[in-house]
Amino acid sequence: MIRKATVMIVYKDQYEEYKKRHNELWPEMAAELKAHGAHNYSIFLEEATGKLFAYLEIESEEKWVKMAETDICRKWWAYMEPLMETNPDKSPVAVELKDVFYLT
Repeated sequence: MIRKATVMIVYKDQYEEYKKRHNELWPEMAAELKAHGAHNYSIFLEEATGKLFAYLEIESEEKWVKMAETDICRKWWAYMEPLMETNPDKSPVAVELKDVFYLT
């Protein structure tokens, strides 16, 4: 398993809606994430800043990168765009974090 972590930004007035939409994650989105090798996916919020810390484990980078090419992923990005900082293609602005420590 490959461990990945990113930081994103949710708008402060959208915390509840962001959480609601993830609590009601579309079954087809969950299925596609799993089909692209995602496991143990968690997102945490720092309320003072709106920073989101996302952590997941993936089976392979090649498999994972193809997730962004799926119709359901692009539909999800469009659905989430009003709630968070996004790129021109509506994907979340996400800064990948470097792994510096791991305790088994």
